[in-house]
Amino acid sequence: MRRTSPLALAATAAAVVASIAGAAFADVPIPNGPTSTLPSYVGSPATAQPVTGIPTIPQNPYMAPNGASSTHNDSWQSDVYEGPGPLGKDPVLTSNGGFTGDCISPTFDRDGRVISICSTPTEPGPKLKMFDPVTLDEIASVNLPNRPAPLNGIPTLKDTSGGVYFYIDNENRVVNVAPNNHVLRFTIEEDGFALETDFDVAAHLNTAYPAGDSPKQRLVSALPDWDGLIWFVTRYDGVVGTLNPETGVVQTLQLGDGLENSIQNSFAIDKKRAYVATNRRMLALEADEDGRPVVQWSETYQNAGDVKPSQFDDGSGTTPTVLPGGFVAITDNADPLNVVVYRTKKSKDQVVCEVPVFGKGASANENSLIGVGNSLIVENNHGYDVMGFQTGAVRSKPGQMRIDIDADKKGCHVVWANDQVIPSVISKMSLATGLIYTYTRKVDENGVQGWYWTAVDYRTGETAFSVLAGTGPRWNNHYAAIAIGPDGTQYTSGFPGGLWSMRDGS
Repeated sequence: MRRTSPLALAATAAAVVASIAGAAFADVPIPNGPTSTLPSYVGSPATAQPVTGIPTIPQNPYMAPNGASSTHNDSWQSDVYEGPGPLGKDPVLTSNGGFTGDCISPTFDRDGRVISICSTPTEPGPKLKMFDPVTLDEIASVNLPNRPAPLNGIPTLKDTSGGVYFYIDNENRVVNVAPNNHVLRFTIEEDGFALETDFDVAAHLNTAYPAGDSPKQRLVSALPDWDGLIWFVTRYDGVVGTLNPETGVVQTLQLGDGLENSIQNSFAIDKKRAYVATNRRMLALEADEDGRPVVQWSETYQNAGDVKPSQFDDGSGTTPTVLPGGFVAITDNADPLNVVVYRTKKSKDQVVCEVPVFGKGASANENSLIGVGNSLIVENNHGYDVMGFQTGAVRSKPGQMRIDIDADKKGCHVVWANDQVIPSVISKMSLATGLIYTYTRKVDENGVQGWYWTAVDYRTGETAFSVLAGTGPRWNNHYAAIAIGPDGTQYTSGFPGGLWSMRDGS
């Protein structure tokens, strides 16, 4: 750490946090829905075509290895794995529906076990869970603090604060922003978790509405920078802050007032800066010598001014994605949507390109872009609605595209587009196989919905294969990420609850 001298912080006991370890909960397969005429397999097994020549994403020294640490794989938020995912050979499907909760961000500890935080609107607080990576049996669960009442106008199922984003650090500890606006750090034990440190960030936030009835500045996400400061952002009032974990010192910067400056996604960090998208602006910030966040540049992006179907607010639905060569990208909220690429350093030409994607009145994105070298993969989530998808009545708009930055770094162009229907998943990319892993939906002539593990060729945009995960609403993954484990197994989760996986057979 720079800036401060080391000072040990005593661990704080939290009565609201209870650890359950030892006896695992048995794997209960998720039941299928109605019988469907949809095929169980589309396409054929793929042959790995590695993508080479891509600069290696730098390893954040305060995070677990890239690919295992967080929702979007690394602090660049690339959503890219160097290792392989499935090739669709003799697929082995496993599921655990024996618990409630959508586990949005599956990650992996040093032993390859699945670690995630799982939330459901039917229970008062999220839970930190550990699963066996093969059987998906639940090994341990920790009750996190209860959620406060929903923010005005924000449905519980679209509340990203205090139970979605977390990361595993370089010492194999879970670092979580809790619903009570504390940053909790848990050690990962052989068969459970232990609360190591409780950092009280709430004391540094404006935590009440004018009426005083509910906290408004709610922690959404936290990530460490290359010097060990833990950065965080809040949903309301657009607060960006830093926490020095050695001293407990907290510094904050408020970007605005109210929901006009909300931050509902995570953020990206490279060796010098943090990149944050509010529902109005894209910003780059650095920490000064005292650890205070300072805005380096700020750009207002195009905005149609409404909350499109599938979106959580009236702004960008993306966590920023850093690319090699000095670029960072988001999607805006224009109509049609644009992929927007910025230079990471302050420049008179900050915006490299704005590329319209999908159609007018039919384009929305609520997931981060995949960043592969100077390529970006964007998906269309327009039309997704969790309650409509529970009945199968709602259809979402199709579309997935690859956008590349031009060789002269002065613009961007479309490489390919396909018509995949990707309602809400956080898709991922494997450099080892050359495949984009996503989660798609088909509906048969009787209205039965089928959910598919789908792999798309990075070079061409063509579907390599689709494997039916299940039919009916229990297989809707509701904004959860796909995660690829050390052995190539892919995982996802969903609402109202469950965890499922697919791997190649022997």
